[in-house]
Amino acid sequence: MDSEQKPLLAAGAGNSRRRRGIYLLPNLLTTAGLFAGFYAIVAAMNGRFEAAAVAIFVAMLMDGVDGRIARLTNTQSAFGAEYDSLADMVSFGLGPALVIYEWTLHSLGKLGWLAAFLYAACAALRLARFNTQVGIADKRYFQGLASPSAAACLAGLVWFAVDAGIAGAALLLPAFILTILTAVFMVSNIRYYSFKGLDSREKVPFVAILLVVLIFVLISTDPPKVLFIAFLLYALSGPVVTLVQIRQHRIQRRAPLGSTKVDDDEK
Repeated sequence: MDSEQKPLLAAGAGNSRRRRGIYLLPNLLTTAGLFAGFYAIVAAMNGRFEAAAVAIFVAMLMDGVDGRIARLTNTQSAFGAEYDSLADMVSFGLGPALVIYEWTLHSLGKLGWLAAFLYAACAALRLARFNTQVGIADKRYFQGLASPSAAACLAGLVWFAVDAGIAGAALLLPAFILTILTAVFMVSNIRYYSFKGLDSREKVPFVAILLVVLIFVLISTDPPKVLFIAFLLYALSGPVVTLVQIRQHRIQRRAPLGSTKVDDDEK
């Protein structure tokens, strides 16, 4: 082989190796979220439920940051998307299910772990459906409750109760109902606003910055209570808005008939 060809082949091999690599920064953030989700499971097994709940919220933060960083730095990849989905299954599927089970649902025996399994299975189905609809679904809305928001409802309940000194046994029935409802909401066709229409690169009014500051101040006053109530209201907003829209559609269908009758009476 000619000596001139060796550097070319070496350079070509180096380029192919670089093409087969992965982007470090977004996948490092995804790994941090995966670690937080796994830590939540370990903490719950050791009875440290407040730390477990906080870890799930940390995983939510990492999940929200990694995708934005990938888009801002133009480091999106198919590997990153698949890795993020698998990490979400641990952080927002298995993690919350095992935390809520260890905290209170274990008192129900078989019914308790079946409810926890239902949540985990619905989270997996929700993630699988989301992956198959990327590129065709309306980005302004989620079809079904997003798994991070569902996880925040369960983790928020645990964090709020532990912070308030309420034992898990005292909230056994509400925890069971919330687990079932969030599981059903994830696989439903109920639409939730995704907030993806907000572009962080566009200019916003000065009042918007003030609103962000007020949100941070509100959360800092009592994080467990504020976060739990906020995500619970978000989870309930989907069914409420859907029922309002159904009622409006029914009124609109009846409106032409009513207006025709009025016109006939006027004649």
